[in-house]
Amino acid sequence: MSLTKNPNVNKWVDEMIALCKPDNVVWIDGSQAQLDALTEEVVNLPEGSRDKLYKLNEEKLPGCLYHRTLPNDVARVEDRTFICSKEKIDAGPTNNWCAPDEMYAKLTPLYDGVMKGRTMYVIPYSMGPIGSPLAKVGVEVSDSIYVVLNMNIMTRMGAAAFENLGDTSNDFVRGLHSKADVDPENRYICHFPEDNTIWSINSAYGGNVLLGKKCFALRIASYQGKNEQWMAEHMLILGIKKPGGEMKYVCAAFPSACGKTNLAMLIPPEGYRAKGYEVYTVGDDIAWLKKGEDGRLWAINPENGFFGVAPGTSEKTNYNALASTRKNTIFTNVSLNNDDNTVWWEGLDKNPPVNATEWKGAIVNGVEYTKEGNKLAHPNSRFTAPAINCPCISPEFNNPKGVPIDAIVFGGRRAKTAPLVYQSFDWAHGTFVGAIMASETTAAAAGQVGVVRRDPMAMIPFCGYNMGDYFGHWLEMGDLLGEKAPKIFNVNWFRTDDEGHFIWPGFGDNMRVLDWIIERCDGNAEANETAIGYVPNAKDIDIEGLDDITLETVEDLLTVDKELWKQDAANIKEFFAKFGGKLPAKIAEQLENLEKRLS
Repeated sequence: MSLTKNPNVNKWVDEMIALCKPDNVVWIDGSQAQLDALTEEVVNLPEGSRDKLYKLNEEKLPGCLYHRTLPNDVARVEDRTFICSKEKIDAGPTNNWCAPDEMYAKLTPLYDGVMKGRTMYVIPYSMGPIGSPLAKVGVEVSDSIYVVLNMNIMTRMGAAAFENLGDTSNDFVRGLHSKADVDPENRYICHFPEDNTIWSINSAYGGNVLLGKKCFALRIASYQGKNEQWMAEHMLILGIKKPGGEMKYVCAAFPSACGKTNLAMLIPPEGYRAKGYEVYTVGDDIAWLKKGEDGRLWAINPENGFFGVAPGTSEKTNYNALASTRKNTIFTNVSLNNDDNTVWWEGLDKNPPVNATEWKGAIVNGVEYTKEGNKLAHPNSRFTAPAINCPCISPEFNNPKGVPIDAIVFGGRRAKTAPLVYQSFDWAHGTFVGAIMASETTAAAAGQVGVVRRDPMAMIPFCGYNMGDYFGHWLEMGDLLGEKAPKIFNVNWFRTDDEGHFIWPGFGDNMRVLDWIIERCDGNAEANETAIGYVPNAKDIDIEGLDDITLETVEDLLTVDKELWKQDAANIKEFFAKFGGKLPAKIAEQLENLEKRLS
């Protein structure tokens, strides 16, 4: 029975039922009773069932569940991810493109009758707090209870989501998912931005099937934001409380493996805590940003949970992330400690369980298994944890107005080129700084070491339209915000010495750089103008309590090597060339200006 009178929703759901032909249809109201019943159903499936979940130790991990996906289905599949705009140029050179009519024709036979013998779950959800003017509504239909239970953690799921939509609006994102046969040859994750639609088939892995996450909250929402004067960005949102009680909010974008989650849940160094500094997490992955009534840029985290990579997460590397997983969390593709029915992954501690179930389901001696070079947990194994579990979750997390943003930070992984931190000259230059974001490959497994990979604003895999137009939208937002626009900075925690060792300690000590950034926003910190932007004086980066870092070390971390930047400018020019006539003139001009300053 439908949960809404909205004819647009009901008509679309009826069409999906007619296409997929499920035996049963269940509307997800979000009630605890319904969720408990679905949990019982899925944990009582027979051993070997593809959808089966397992309850974990109720004392040590209350309310937590464990799941395994098929070995062919363990990550996002970028080569099977499409932007289906009517015109190829609107998808741009960084996306896979297919014409909508062609893709619908290809996929419709795959969905025809795909849910015979199965139940279709109709999942209404809100991205963002219920009632927020920045929130948006989605409806996902799926044949997976795993999807329902994960969407309950990651979104505001249930009947209340329809409050924002009302009885007549057609502004909701339509998400069709079927795990089908989990067949990699027929796996597709397709976005139809002009139709507000996402179709996903033949995957049961979170990143491909929790359609509110990257699919809606970035690919579709970035396109919506371009048309509606707001921004959907692959950014954390962090609140920094100064000793006097004043709050500053920062958004930050990093490519993968650059410390994004660590920064989102940063614990300040002891000296800063003693002075009264506190850090709060508003979001760890995605930010929706819109001009507020006061003319400033305001942000919400559209998500309600964390979909984090488990390996490497420990009390030492990220205490707050690990603490978030202690209850009501779903673990996927980690390993089990069979002695006490808890979970383990590489990097959690140095003690793999002897009596272990590795991520594919084989029972092994974990100590011997890992000694032989095997992984007990898949390298991309995940936890889906409620954000409310996080010890440093912001008191403003559910504020429908969001939080006002003072600074935007971009970052990458550069061995020598980028200094520890610098500030852009203005918003247009800051957009350029985001557009040239890059990381260098660090492991032979990822190809040649030191290859520069451009990932503008960390959005290459997630921008739902032509990235040239995306840069243009950033410039338009700067014009819209004017003098009230946040200041834009770039950081690089990954400068190395001649032996290849990281110089800056990173982790909680990144607070020392954030401190300069927020003081700079208030006009309280000085800087030197260089060819690439404003760089701090070394003495203005607080190194008290850092035994291995001297003033000379900081001076070295802040140097700008013009010869390296000249080489980088040539690489940037090559990267920009792929956008052709879509590259905004103002961005091309920023590159010319950089080259002039370098010479």
